[in-house]
Amino acid sequence: MAKTRTVFVCQQCGSQQARWLGRCPDCSAWDSLVEEVARSSRGPTSSAAGGAAPQPLATVQSPEQGRLSTGLAELDRVLGGGIVAGSVVLVGGDPGIGKSTLLLQACHGLSLQGLRVLYVTGEESLTQMKLRAERLGLHADGLLALAETNVDAVAAEIKATHPDFAVVDSIQMVYRPEIGSAPGSVSQVRESASQLVRLAKADGIPLALIGHVTKQGSIAGPRVLEHMVDTVLYFEGDQYHSYRLLRAAKNRFGPTDEIGVFEMRNAGLAEVGDLADAFVSRRRTAAAGSIVVPCIEGTRTILVEVQALVSRANFGTPERKVSGLDRNRVAMLLAVLEKRTELVLEGHDVFVNVVGGVRVVEPGADLGAAIAIASSFTDRPVAPDLAAIGEVGLAGEVRGVSQIDARLREAARLGWKHVVAPRDNARSLQGRYDGVELVLASTLAEALEAAGV
Repeated sequence: MAKTRTVFVCQQCGSQQARWLGRCPDCSAWDSLVEEVARSSRGPTSSAAGGAAPQPLATVQSPEQGRLSTGLAELDRVLGGGIVAGSVVLVGGDPGIGKSTLLLQACHGLSLQGLRVLYVTGEESLTQMKLRAERLGLHADGLLALAETNVDAVAAEIKATHPDFAVVDSIQMVYRPEIGSAPGSVSQVRESASQLVRLAKADGIPLALIGHVTKQGSIAGPRVLEHMVDTVLYFEGDQYHSYRLLRAAKNRFGPTDEIGVFEMRNAGLAEVGDLADAFVSRRRTAAAGSIVVPCIEGTRTILVEVQALVSRANFGTPERKVSGLDRNRVAMLLAVLEKRTELVLEGHDVFVNVVGGVRVVEPGADLGAAIAIASSFTDRPVAPDLAAIGEVGLAGEVRGVSQIDARLREAARLGWKHVVAPRDNARSLQGRYDGVELVLASTLAEALEAAGV
């Protein structure tokens, strides 16, 4: 019979202590002891006698059950086509961004297919959950709800009910009674998640865990939590904007570069299939410091508007504020502009923003951001039907980008007539793009001249 006891393990050197100490006596690291469950058993410790024997991978049976469609095409796209049996999905995001709403709507879509779904809530009462479901217009007999925070009770209910899909909201709220630390601590999150993951794998039950995030935007708790699960999704967006983006940071059963776009409405999350008018307006007027950039997110092309404002600093060190782009990337662009195009940005405040609360991570937006900054500095507006694509190097060169044809086709479909693109992509161009005038540039100076700034 296995016995359990709690010990304090140093996260630096791995030594075990009987009680918590502020400083590890072995490696002298401060605040590194974390409470864990130590298991001891009598008798042989080897598992070879009762363990499974290795077998050729070619003889392993493929799962009979295909992927489960949640009824939300945008969520299925990010997952790689649907939910895989026995998989564990971790969904993180800022408070109030819509994580619970997203998974509750997914549960409703599964239950409408005749599947049994269990939603375990540790943050709401069943009455509160019922009110939220009524507000969203969700009514399905196959959706079961449980308010519980004891992970042993949660696991027992999942095993007894054996649902086709289960949700635990959230992993930071459930706890193991034998661990003395509070729910949400490193040891509680790790042990609770480990127990639920083992259950999902053993019984083939797909499971979704909702996770809180820290100030830095990462999921709270130990980093090993993201290693234990199969898929890590981040639900992001600005609470003052209606659009929400779902990204995959890890996916064992699908791509990690796809995104799902939703719009938050009074009746819940609505899918945004056509992104034509999601982040840019087709009725544009010429304005200094504003340009449109076609960006690639997975298999989709999204047109975003990058805005910049350059003004003289009144006193002290000039400010550099960036929203929607990588701050270090923008700092590099400012240095390249000063060195390679002789724009004197010293002594000026620079503000760069991507409209709509969207976050752009690919380097293909470099050229658009640089043109927007130069346009604001010279106070020369860019043509309202001009778009820019390209990566900017430290030598001031404009480098080629991937999937140039998809970007140009989308820009042409939405009515943009002029596009500044890298000359490196000239060989990969397929032909004409419905009246789009393509201006190829090799250097940043050439691109600024083509944009008229």
